[in-house]
Amino acid sequence: MSTRKERAEIIGRRLDELYPTVEVPLDHKDAYTLLIAVLLSAQCTDRRVNKITPALFATADTPEKMVELGQENIHTLIETCGLANNKSKAIFELSKMIVAENDSNVPDSFQGLEKLPGVGHKTASVIMAQTFGVPAFPVDTHVHRLAQRWKLSNGKNVLQTEKDLKKLFPPEQWNTLHIQFILYGREHCTARGCDGTKCPLCRELFPDRKNPIKTKK
Repeated sequence: MSTRKERAEIIGRRLDELYPTVEVPLDHKDAYTLLIAVLLSAQCTDRRVNKITPALFATADTPEKMVELGQENIHTLIETCGLANNKSKAIFELSKMIVAENDSNVPDSFQGLEKLPGVGHKTASVIMAQTFGVPAFPVDTHVHRLAQRWKLSNGKNVLQTEKDLKKLFPPEQWNTLHIQFILYGREHCTARGCDGTKCPLCRELFPDRKNPIKTKK
């Protein structure tokens, strides 16, 4: 029976082999456009977000332009994305706050980001990791599911999963690894395509596993 640390080492090696270089799957050009794209991605696929943002950013790609665009027009441009009412309000309000309180710059701290409307810890972690290079391990549904299937965390909640993963992997790997988890979860260990017994990594890590793993959300 392997330990969590041993499994983590195997996972790190395999993911590096599969995804030696990674990029954020959301189209963006700077901290602000990434922030908006990540906010839009809640309960909406990255593919859908990448279809929505070109028209949005062609009209408003800075907080000043977004405020000028207005909440109703923002809603019109993002209405095919889930939770469009809440998201259009959050985008408008956070843009106003960035202009008024941060000299039109996206905050470069967890505290500053998490003060913005609609921005939770996961979104802040993505911005800190991918824009400012600060080690962070954002946990989305893919990461949360895989951590349970690979017995790296008990799945109690996403914050616990984040803590457990940070203990198992060195900080210099976090910013790449969370994207590698996401890519693997989409391609090989999907919610319906694998139950903890079918994908290559699940079989390698648990060759004797017979019963499906039920993951917590």
